[in-house]
Amino acid sequence: MSELVFVYGTLKQGFPNFHVNRGRRVPGEFVTRAAYPLYVVGDIRVPWLVDRPGSGHRVAGELYRVDAEALALMDALEQVDEPGWYRRVAIEVEARGASGGETVKAFVYFGCAERLERIVVHAGPIAEYTEHLARSYRDGDFRAEAEHEPHVVAGDSTASGPIENGPT
Repeated sequence: MSELVFVYGTLKQGFPNFHVNRGRRVPGEFVTRAAYPLYVVGDIRVPWLVDRPGSGHRVAGELYRVDAEALALMDALEQVDEPGWYRRVAIEVEARGASGGETVKAFVYFGCAERLERIVVHAGPIAEYTEHLARSYRDGDFRAEAEHEPHVVAGDSTASGPIENGPT
């Protein structure tokens, strides 16, 4: 049995953790049906989508059809079994530019909202995690950082230039 997963950050094609994504891409660009706040956080500058529907922006991303093994790999990367990390939740997404069009249910990874109080927020809320933002991503141990780092807003949604709603 396969599932749909909406990816908005490092699991997108051409992004730092795409090698973990073993899914089959659904053609096109997609956005969340509801607005959600997406941030870039921590020393490693990881994308962090928060389950606060109605705030932030409709977030852009890609849709993948994955089998159980591929989903397990994504879950492991996102540390869904560890407190304070990501949760996998089903949301509605639609094709970009199809406002009011047909929606599909897909899993997404939401970061723990409480963690935002303990880490540096570099950008956000933003509508899209772009290649430009991904260049600052550093693979590393995000665990230790949340233990000692105070919450500091290092920039806003325009810190790295205007956020565009077009494809990257």
